[in-house]
Amino acid sequence: QVQLVEAGGGSVEDGGSLRLSCAYSKDTSNFAYMGWFRQAPGKEREAVSVIYLSGALSGGTDYNDAVKGRFTISHDSAKNTLYLQMIRLKPEDTAMYYCAAAARFGVFWRLEYGYNYWGQGTQVTVSS
Repeated sequence: QVQLVEAGGGSVEDGGSLRLSCAYSKDTSNFAYMGWFRQAPGKEREAVSVIYLSGALSGGTDYNDAVKGRFTISHDSAKNTLYLQMIRLKPEDTAMYYCAAAARFGVFWRLEYGYNYWGQGTQVTVSS
């Protein structure tokens, strides 16, 4: 059973920074890619970022336009941990953030159904 556990959420002021982490219990040799999603109150969950962990795209990343230039996704295979560095946070970034892992390619990274494993979420609150 794969477990993903997020940490690092919290409350910051507009313009602040946070680094989220997602520790997982499975060797990433079986993950095609991992991503971060977020869900704000009253809104649908949306994809934030992805990092590809195998195949021809290995090491590649992509971002939601709303976070480009402010968020950076990274991965440490030695620590079995995914990260999301967030800078210049805005109130509209307030949401529950989830990490997720996909076992295989074939689904556009922004689509939730492409992911097989999900964490429980960590709350990020940005005050103005």
